[in-house]
Amino acid sequence: MGIDSIINFEVESNLDFATMSTSSIITTLIIALIFIIANWKIFTKAGKPGWASIVPIYNIIVFFQIVKRPIWWIILMFIPFVNIVISIIVMLDLLKVFGKSGALWVIGIIFFNPIATLMLAFGDAEYNESAL
Repeated sequence: MGIDSIINFEVESNLDFATMSTSSIITTLIIALIFIIANWKIFTKAGKPGWASIVPIYNIIVFFQIVKRPIWWIILMFIPFVNIVISIIVMLDLLKVFGKSGALWVIGIIFFNPIATLMLAFGDAEYNESAL
């Protein structure tokens, strides 16, 4: 095993990593774009500006307004373990304001959130402000 084979191995390994990284980045960007569109749609269904879904922190504030929770709950989102409980409560409230109930929706929004979010955004769910 000479120096040429070592150099070739390193070059091939780096190329494989670059290809894998590029495809991972592209896949991640496509998935992120799909969920930006889904959240935009959910915000507009709720009568809020869609652009608010892409502004960090402000999107959480608007989301809390959609589900009728106090704005100060954003502080709770920064406390470990408490944030998990608050997230579940807010997700269940989201189901309520969009008129969705039942065990499958609850399981979906908690364990299969991306799929449930897409179903809320592009399905027949309608925002009902007085549901909570």
